[in-house]
Amino acid sequence: MLSERMQTALNQQINEEMYSAYIYLSMAAYFHGLNLDGFANWMRIQYQEETAHAMKFYDYIYERGGDVTLLPIAGPPKTWESPLHVFQEAYNHECKVSGLINELVNLAIEEKDHATLNFLQWFVSEQVEEEASADKIVQSLRLIDGNPAALFMLDREMAQRSPEEDEDEE
Repeated sequence: MLSERMQTALNQQINEEMYSAYIYLSMAAYFHGLNLDGFANWMRIQYQEETAHAMKFYDYIYERGGDVTLLPIAGPPKTWESPLHVFQEAYNHECKVSGLINELVNLAIEEKDHATLNFLQWFVSEQVEEEASADKIVQSLRLIDGNPAALFMLDREMAQRSPEEDEDEE
């Protein structure tokens, strides 16, 4: 059974994961508007991942006898200065989510909730991958430094990302 504090915190995390999905979908729309369909593809897959993360929390709450309370989702930004700025924001967002997961871990430790602590370990590992993935693209975009041909090549590389590839990592 989940404590009231843990249930509330996990419900808030569902909201955070859904906001993450929203921001990535908004980023996909931004890239579609620039005809950078490879980047849009990468962001759409990220959107799907974040939705799956929210559902993991949703299912876990019910597995532990809790109740899910869905909260309003804030609207994400819809424009950015450049592809680099988009991925810098994505990286910063993943760092924020890592902090939120760490706070949940701290609460589970404080509450001596070993089941939730165990459940959260997957998210701790996942966030390491999420940060590294976004940072790698930030570094690539910095190297490109606005070169249109290089941006086109990176966009084509982003088009190769598939949901199946990400499922293997989960």
